[in-house]
Amino acid sequence: MNNYPSIAIVLSFLGLWITSFFSNDLQVGIGFVLILSFGILHGANDILISKSIMNRKNQLSKMKIIYLYITVVIFGAVLFYFLPVITLLLFVIISGYHFGEQQLDYLKGELLQYNFVFKTLYGLLVLFLLFGFHINDVIAVVYEITSYSIDEFLIINTLYLILILFTMNYIFVFKKLKVNQSIFLNELFYLLIFAIIFKVSSLIWGFTIYFIVWHSMPSIINQTKFLYGSFNYFTFMKYIKEALFYWVVSLIGLFLFYFLFQDIKLFNTLFFSFLAAITFPHVVVVLMMLKDKSGQ
Repeated sequence: MNNYPSIAIVLSFLGLWITSFFSNDLQVGIGFVLILSFGILHGANDILISKSIMNRKNQLSKMKIIYLYITVVIFGAVLFYFLPVITLLLFVIISGYHFGEQQLDYLKGELLQYNFVFKTLYGLLVLFLLFGFHINDVIAVVYEITSYSIDEFLIINTLYLILILFTMNYIFVFKKLKVNQSIFLNELFYLLIFAIIFKVSSLIWGFTIYFIVWHSMPSIINQTKFLYGSFNYFTFMKYIKEALFYWVVSLIGLFLFYFLFQDIKLFNTLFFSFLAAITFPHVVVVLMMLKDKSGQ
């Protein structure tokens, strides 16, 4: 799937075109469904991946992994409830690293610790480009989750700071790391595409396009290759079969949330809290997988 970025570009603009037929409320509804279906699917095999790594290292059993995973999810949810501001900030930073890690997974080896900083800045730049084009919506969501009102200048200034730091780091990494420079230059083009998508679309729909097309699907491809050695129709079906139980549970949870909490503000809070809680262990599992692939 070396041509996947080209496919992602087509899907992204197709997603923008489709929105011309949808109302904003319908975009929000479809966005939630996609995020909690395909989005959750890309993390549904975390336990299987952990088990595969642990088996080779003769470490934890599957049941212990499940208990540990559930504990981390519950802890994340509780942390979000009692310390929403701190946990939300942590969630944004961790998500930034996770997005950058997926997008720039070809940066390995030399200057590995420096890669961590650069990948985090890349992911944060993607997020704050989205935030910057939808400041009022972001302020409203943050207030719903934390009851804390942030200033729009905080978002703008943070975006500028991240952009400056990213530019400095990009120049350094471009010169120092032994990577295909044409591929590395493509990342600037992708950032431009993200900016266009975020500018034209709504907050939820813009995030949905990025999260599904640019993050979740490439992650599923990488995970399938890790688990089964290659990515094709048969291994993809095998991946889905293994993930089906956790995927279905997530979808059931979505419908329960909808029927129990039809107040959209309360639903938004629960939605982001749930997303944050499952993100924390998922980031750790993906990091373990990437290190195992590189033999570190």
